[in-house]
Amino acid sequence: MTKVAATCRGIQIDRRRHAHGVRSLKRAVLLMNRNLPAAIHNLRSILAIAMEHDEQRAAVVVYDTQSELAEILVDAYLACLPGAKKIAFYDVAPDDVKASFDPLQASDLVVLIQSTSFRLPDFRIRVELYKRDIKVIEHSNLLRAQGNEIDYYVNALAYDPAYYRGIGHALKARIDRASSATVESGEVLRFDCALEPAKLNIGDFSTLKNVGSQFPIGEVFTEARDLERVQGRVRIYAFADTTFRLNAPETPITLVVDQGRVVDVVNSTDEFDRVMARITADEGEVWVRELGFGMNRAFGRDRLVRDVGAFERVCGIHLSLGAKHGVYKKPHLRNRETHHHVDVFVITDRVLLDGTVVFDNGAWCVNDVALMPSEVSATREEVAPS
Repeated sequence: MTKVAATCRGIQIDRRRHAHGVRSLKRAVLLMNRNLPAAIHNLRSILAIAMEHDEQRAAVVVYDTQSELAEILVDAYLACLPGAKKIAFYDVAPDDVKASFDPLQASDLVVLIQSTSFRLPDFRIRVELYKRDIKVIEHSNLLRAQGNEIDYYVNALAYDPAYYRGIGHALKARIDRASSATVESGEVLRFDCALEPAKLNIGDFSTLKNVGSQFPIGEVFTEARDLERVQGRVRIYAFADTTFRLNAPETPITLVVDQGRVVDVVNSTDEFDRVMARITADEGEVWVRELGFGMNRAFGRDRLVRDVGAFERVCGIHLSLGAKHGVYKKPHLRNRETHHHVDVFVITDRVLLDGTVVFDNGAWCVNDVALMPSEVSATREEVAPS
């Protein structure tokens, strides 16, 4: 190649790179313009209703701008909290981040906007703030959301208190008195025993000492009191893979469950085989533990986000595989011997409690009410944010 030709080729490459950069910038601006008004609207509801925060209370927003979604949320929170103190996490020393919390009083607010996850030496942020009765909103792993996933995430922040609190409390009441549960997914999985007292993540902190959660919210969860009374087959459309991201294979996977353990897998994939192998290597067998009743209607089988922590709120059933569970204790599963809690997402056709349908046609229907939560009587039960 001649020197002139090489120079011309270099100019062409630079132009292509410049054009790609311009297109990426235009796309980011488009996403910001499209999602910022919705983000502001949704966050105002979260702040006012779920968190019960008002302008009389102090607020600190700790953030980074290493992802498009983080930038949208930063701008939205600052629009909602114009008096908040702003801390760019990676632009200041760790001690300066901690010092920003010192003036806060009980019932003040901290918002964490994280493209990955913030770490401070010898200081677990949410735990330490809860000790002082400071409210905490946490968004993490925002870098995983790309393209349309940003739309889905912002939409998932919409807070309808009548829906979440009405349906959520009614589901808990039904779960707590149920003696059996059935999950239909084109296969049938049976829980032939009572369930553990349900925990709620529905934006109602009225009975809790700690006020806050990782957002988006929208989940009721439980598990079998006797894990060995879980039997049958269940079809899943997605799972948390070995990189802790959502993996959705083209063909649904069927799990065969006997005495609470996965004993066979149909239509598995190489990645799911790796997940199962890791659990088996560390724990000897693969237990089915959590039975999650997701409520967030912004997510769905056709509206996926790669961050499993966000997607586990998806409307429908999810299960956890592996012996580990941070809430429910089983005498035969000692904490130091449990290592894995892997979420899998069920093709949810119907859910029944004591033979009565509580989920059908893509909606929770409790007390004969489907998507009309204002007509559901809410009971004040224990709430557990995660």
